[in-house]
Amino acid sequence: SHAKEILHCLKEKYFRELQDLEVDGQKVEMPQSLSWYPEELAWHTNLSRKILRKSPQLEKFHQFLVSETECGNISRQEAVSMIPPLLLNVDPHHKILDMCAAPGSKTAQLIEMLHADMSVPFPKGFVIANDVDNKRCYLLVHQAKRLNSPCIMVVNHDASSIPNLQIDVDGRKEVLFYDRILCDVPCSGDGTMRKNIDVWKKWTTQNSLQLHGLQLRIATRGVEQLAEGGRMVYSTCSLNPIENEAVIASLLEKSQGALELADVSTELPGLKRMPGITKWKVMLKDGQWFEEWKDVPSNRQTQIRPTMFPIKDEEKLKAMNLERCLRILPHHQNTGGFFVAVLIKKSPMPWNKRQPKVHQKLPQRTGDTKVTAANSDNGSECVAEEPTLAENEESKKMQELQNSDTEQSKKEGVCGPPPSKKMKLFGFKEDPFVFLPEDDPLFLPIQKFYALDPSFPKMNLLTRTQEGKKRQLYMVSKELRNVLLNNSEKMKVINTGIKVWSRNSDGEQFGCAFRLAQEGIYTLYPFIHARIINVCIEDVKILLTQENPFLSKFSSETQKKVKDMAMGSIVLKYDPDPEKPDDLQCPIVLCGWQGKTSLRAFVPKNERLHYLRMMGVEVFKAKRKEEESESKTAEEVQHGLAQTEEGMDVEDKEHDLVTKMEAEIGEESSHSPVESSAMEVENKIEDLDQSSKNANSHVNQESSDTDTSNVKD
Repeated sequence: SHAKEILHCLKEKYFRELQDLEVDGQKVEMPQSLSWYPEELAWHTNLSRKILRKSPQLEKFHQFLVSETECGNISRQEAVSMIPPLLLNVDPHHKILDMCAAPGSKTAQLIEMLHADMSVPFPKGFVIANDVDNKRCYLLVHQAKRLNSPCIMVVNHDASSIPNLQIDVDGRKEVLFYDRILCDVPCSGDGTMRKNIDVWKKWTTQNSLQLHGLQLRIATRGVEQLAEGGRMVYSTCSLNPIENEAVIASLLEKSQGALELADVSTELPGLKRMPGITKWKVMLKDGQWFEEWKDVPSNRQTQIRPTMFPIKDEEKLKAMNLERCLRILPHHQNTGGFFVAVLIKKSPMPWNKRQPKVHQKLPQRTGDTKVTAANSDNGSECVAEEPTLAENEESKKMQELQNSDTEQSKKEGVCGPPPSKKMKLFGFKEDPFVFLPEDDPLFLPIQKFYALDPSFPKMNLLTRTQEGKKRQLYMVSKELRNVLLNNSEKMKVINTGIKVWSRNSDGEQFGCAFRLAQEGIYTLYPFIHARIINVCIEDVKILLTQENPFLSKFSSETQKKVKDMAMGSIVLKYDPDPEKPDDLQCPIVLCGWQGKTSLRAFVPKNERLHYLRMMGVEVFKAKRKEEESESKTAEEVQHGLAQTEEGMDVEDKEHDLVTKMEAEIGEESSHSPVESSAMEVENKIEDLDQSSKNANSHVNQESSDTDTSNVKD
């Protein structure tokens, strides 16, 4: 509902103001919606970064884009990279793996699809977003955090050997197979040549020859973890067949009919595309061309592999339907170049003996041997599609060693970092994920104070500290809790959960030491039955524009409701009135605090600006006054950035966007009087100083105690 309001606001206000506008003597082109993206939810503008940042006439529009991006309501992304998530056909109950997820724009699309129905706080599905680069994982966290979902987990593994996870199904261990997998592999990026100057300087045919093997390994690992009937989308921003059709053809060949290419010609109408190709040659760096593997001299056979060549057998080739792949060429609709293939898994991979179907019970496949509870881990391990037997044996031994420890920690609900030393050689050592015990005394006052519904899933509450005071409470979905508890020893989790409560020492005297957190309010709201105040639109405007307004400023109805309520954390709810179509037409839930004589909202600055914009309040001028002095220096910094950044690859340089947002809005949002996270940010900085001493490269780490996250090189 918020997306529809933003779209309305864009069309009716911001786009209208761009009409007939001239910048540097040139008429500004109106933004256009992408015809193939559903419900007009994607738009394209020809304005360059430099013009958007520097021209005073566009300042208002620019500020709108930056602020809404920080809130998670808008994402800036290369148009073609929006395609893979759309072709996955995600439903809210799907278990999804994003194998090479950073910087996270596609992950954000997947999370959005899980929450298609806003009235369901916990969809049954989830997204596990993985990236091999520890630093880029924090960028991924930053992107995903904006969407405030309890159904996302960020993990740090090599995608080509991402471990098999297990889940508990009715007391039995089963291997987790994913319904949908996004496999957007590392590539040479030659499709980005229009915007990425580097490609012209550094491109050689060697790039693709070096990446082909890795791409094939990642894609193979993906299809191994796909459930039968599941869908995997393989994509690259390259047009080289060695990275594209060669990988798909090789995968199809070794799957021996277990995989097929889906025909997606009727999906995304309006998208201009070319069919996949079936014939190509392989070229070495020195310009030598080869048509077949047998022509390759033995001294070149390490650089060129048999899987790089097209299939010669015409019948086999025809059965593969390689023409079902999508090739998107830059000049067809003014985009980057892109390749997409949609694979469907019809049966287990041939090198994997027995694999359960998506919803099949496991004991049926162990007819020949009885699996005791003690080694049930291994029982399901042998089903998992491991590339080699040796690895399998090794993992069995490892698991037997860890079994006794992990059973103990599982009982305590602790999901610590993996014990293996190798894991600790890179990146930060993450805090553990500790689930709240059933009888934790911490929860009773919270339950009583907010009159939580009996159906509230308190088992899904977690903290990031084992000892000392619990400062923040986070929440994950039931399904992610299952994944966390059963895989803590084999998975490096960077972040998961959405903050729902924060400790507030003032609250203790009123009966509850925890105040509600705005990030998690839409997840929590359906379970709260007390301390809710329904407010009218005028009250919402007062709450969002004034720092600590007196009760006398609010409507008489609101004053009456507040009168009988104890001081402390409250929920402020606005419901749209269908009889007043000019008013805001989407519901709003805000966290607030009721004092003796005042009522205030605890909402981050950008979110406040977002709601005010949606209500038609002009926030532009007010914002300029309060940050005029700051903005001059920020704009000077931006000018330097704009010149070096012009023409960079948006996907690869996403951290520049984060840096940009910090320069422009990060500062006010952390010092804003209505934002309660200033203390947390200070604590975070202290934590960081400590951890930087142990790290060679300094990265601002997103963790439990912060509302804002920065990523620095």
